[in-house]
Amino acid sequence: MSNVSLQRTRRGARSAPANVVWQASDIERQERWGCIGQRGATVWFTGLSGSGKSTTAAAVEAQLLADGRWAYRLDGDNLRHGLCRDLGFSHEDRTENVRRVAELALLFADAGAVALVCLVSPYAADRQRVRELHARAGLRFLEVHVATSLGECARRDAKGLYARAECGEIADFTGVGSPYEPPVNPDVVIDERHDVESAANAVLEALCNQ
Repeated sequence: MSNVSLQRTRRGARSAPANVVWQASDIERQERWGCIGQRGATVWFTGLSGSGKSTTAAAVEAQLLADGRWAYRLDGDNLRHGLCRDLGFSHEDRTENVRRVAELALLFADAGAVALVCLVSPYAADRQRVRELHARAGLRFLEVHVATSLGECARRDAKGLYARAECGEIADFTGVGSPYEPPVNPDVVIDERHDVESAANAVLEALCNQ
């Protein structure tokens, strides 16, 4: 897809103010990707807190980098320290959080990187919009459901979040006070039968075959 097409796609997805004009690159996407020797993509890890999204994504990132490929992990907690630090955990704020991260991942993928997004992203409609955003831009998108059960996530509770949510200290915590809508047809499913290595391999295989 040309830079002009990307401009049209982004304008159609969310209208910018009339006095803001998209600055097209002088380098076409395919030329950029040819220079770095890889195609961009977004791999979106969704699942409950403590499911293993970041752990799996970190293993995928390490393997891609070891293979000489450009990859970067966009972790939801890290992004809430900067890009999304003004957002809470209401339904509206969660939707805005997903929108912002999707736009960031899109830029990484357009540049030729493999963006590894680790975000609870509990609402199916939000994740569908991310998929459609990438489809319109002609960029690869994989949804990975890290389907660790609520009970197992609560048992791990490495951050103590489930215990605090059960005590009422954290409102709107996904799986306790707020719902999680599992993907219906994800590209990859990782569950408790997978160790870190096999989970990473399943994602890498799907990425290579897309």
